[in-house]
Amino acid sequence: MSICLIVKFETVEPVGGSWYRVPMCSNYRAPTDLNRIRLHFGVAMDAVSHAPEVWPQYTGVAIRRADAVEHRREGFTGQFGLLPHWAKDPTLSRRTYNARTETVAEKPSFRDAWRKGQRCIIPADWIYEPCYDTGKAVRWKIARADGAPMGLAGLWSRWWAANGAEVMTFTMLTIAAQGHDLMQRFHKPEDEKRMVVVLDEADHDRWLDSPVDVASTLLAPFPAGQLVAEAAPLPPRSRV
Repeated sequence: MSICLIVKFETVEPVGGSWYRVPMCSNYRAPTDLNRIRLHFGVAMDAVSHAPEVWPQYTGVAIRRADAVEHRREGFTGQFGLLPHWAKDPTLSRRTYNARTETVAEKPSFRDAWRKGQRCIIPADWIYEPCYDTGKAVRWKIARADGAPMGLAGLWSRWWAANGAEVMTFTMLTIAAQGHDLMQRFHKPEDEKRMVVVLDEADHDRWLDSPVDVASTLLAPFPAGQLVAEAAPLPPRSRV
């Protein structure tokens, strides 16, 4: 179920084609083509029940290790915005859709998932970031130059709602982007530059399986020359 966001300067909401201040990636295009997911990520899913554009607290698809013995991957649908098992307030997920790699092992919201190796891959056709080249925030989309879907490094967690319902949740990991030829262009000039971690296909299983110290070595910038970006403004909001 899609939930409208309350803006508190740590998240965003699309309003009239403009963006509020946001620290990192809060919006992405998720693949809805089941065959595309199967071919690229080796996961067969019966259905995909989410909106193509995913925002915090929306439902998206992620991939995790299903079997430690056979090393199978499985896809699952979950909420974008991680909720640790101990969370009492579900609105915490408005602030946990990104996890900084520098502090993920210490932050209470993420450290259990990190320590337990609850890593996942988040499929994305592209991500969105605000560009201020014109002096105002304009949404841009960033994708792989070869047209393949991105596999973003993430963490997952299982949470239980007050009615006892199980809710799967996930977050994207972020790294410093200062000095990256493409990603340092985004957000306000004075803001810290961050980027999500786009995994190489050859590292997908290593990301899901490796011990923490090995997995940490995969948290590296994706080459700027293998990415493309273009303006993709939000459509005007309906006045119905």
